[in-house]
Amino acid sequence: MANPLFDRLFGIYAGKTTPFLYLADGQVWTHARFLDQVAQIAHVLIKAGLMPGDRVAVQVEKSPEALALYGACVQAGLIFLPLNTAYTADELSYFIENSGASLVICDGQNQSTLATIAEGLNASVETLNADGSGSLIERAAAMATDFETVDRSGDDLAAFLYTSGTTGRSKGAMLTQDNLLSNAETLVKEWRFTDKDVLLHALPIFHTHGLFVASNVTLLAGGAMIFLPKFDLDRVIAQLPKATSMMGVPTFYTRLLSDPRFTKELTQHMRLFISGSAPLLAETHVQFEERTGHRILERYGMTETNMNTSNPYDGDRRAGTVGFPLPGVELKITNPETGTSLPRGDIGQIEVRGPNVFKGYWQMPEKTAAELREDGFFITGDLGMIDEDGYVHIVGRNKDLIISGGYNIYPKEIELVLDEQSGVLESAVIGVPHPDFGETVLGIIVPETGTSPDLESIMTSVQGQLARFKHPRKLVVVDELPRNTMGKVQKNILRDSYKDMFSD
Repeated sequence: MANPLFDRLFGIYAGKTTPFLYLADGQVWTHARFLDQVAQIAHVLIKAGLMPGDRVAVQVEKSPEALALYGACVQAGLIFLPLNTAYTADELSYFIENSGASLVICDGQNQSTLATIAEGLNASVETLNADGSGSLIERAAAMATDFETVDRSGDDLAAFLYTSGTTGRSKGAMLTQDNLLSNAETLVKEWRFTDKDVLLHALPIFHTHGLFVASNVTLLAGGAMIFLPKFDLDRVIAQLPKATSMMGVPTFYTRLLSDPRFTKELTQHMRLFISGSAPLLAETHVQFEERTGHRILERYGMTETNMNTSNPYDGDRRAGTVGFPLPGVELKITNPETGTSLPRGDIGQIEVRGPNVFKGYWQMPEKTAAELREDGFFITGDLGMIDEDGYVHIVGRNKDLIISGGYNIYPKEIELVLDEQSGVLESAVIGVPHPDFGETVLGIIVPETGTSPDLESIMTSVQGQLARFKHPRKLVVVDELPRNTMGKVQKNILRDSYKDMFSD
């Protein structure tokens, strides 16, 4: 029997008592214990009547059992569908119906709500709680710790990940075994992961970052993870001395920098800090290196492709860039209107092609055809450029492009200037309706703690650095920017909040 993803990530650990998961309560799960749990859950899934290719929708808190559920789906040939724990009942109803999930696994406190939804969609429900209890694990306890792995090919689907849906209904990105395995293999090599690594894992596992990057890379390398339920500053600082590497979103690093306990001595044994899922401010790069001597490695990926680019492990990790295309990944900048390739230095839409690129959107052939070209290039929706040295720069989302009075304006260019200003912690620039120009530029500023930015002085500085058509028509000060669970600024919420600012 062959099942590439299971064989390479899980099956190799049969009987191995090497540490795999260090838990917050002091427990240590060995590779063998983890694999036993995977097999037991796989038995439960098959006894529930699921067949290869069926979907398993999962909305549970992070736990070793939840990670084992992912492995069980792979071993049983099922399609794993992790769902954000913040999703509402209405959202869950859509995901379950759209995916055609046969089984829904949820936290016990949500069972009655999910049971009502699932009943109308011919799906069954099992529970899995954050402490590892629940009907799924109760059933699994009676099962054998060996399971005959279901035969699957590299082209078979392994997971669905639903996109955030900021421009309409969420789309289910179909990821194959080869998509996930090829990306993990590349990242292990590029980031030098080995069986000696201990990764500090404080990310959620319903997202590609925590699940398919952090967990798959660690499994493939044979290393271990300090598996924290979430990012807790005190716990992370306490556990750092036991780790060799860490993956996080920018918020993790800004919170660490805000604590005086985070010192060079605390991080001197660390091999690598990686950041992704949202842009890291250049200021954070600088402060982090000054404080610790480490330069954060920033990379670029997305739901439909996993990782596309990375700053180099050896070499210049440049702030404000996401490095170079990964081996095997082709990346080009194209004209959004014509699709023709643009020269280095020009801003356009980013397209990628490689073994990491997904198979398409579930039951959305029109969306698939619109974003996945026949030659295999995926139109990411991101705007960027490649500089003279080959580094890729992300300047924003295509939908965030502002067209004011016929001029194309890229918010990132203005945000970089605003972020440099005295008293400014961070900024977001959006386009809002304007009676004369169609759209105009609005700058939204978050002040540094205890400061009150001089907006007139900031505008003067902007006017001295940028062409007039790029100047914000107004600056607004807010306490914080709206973000999703992975730290990305939700500009769609900002655009909706300020859409009437210039309506008069």
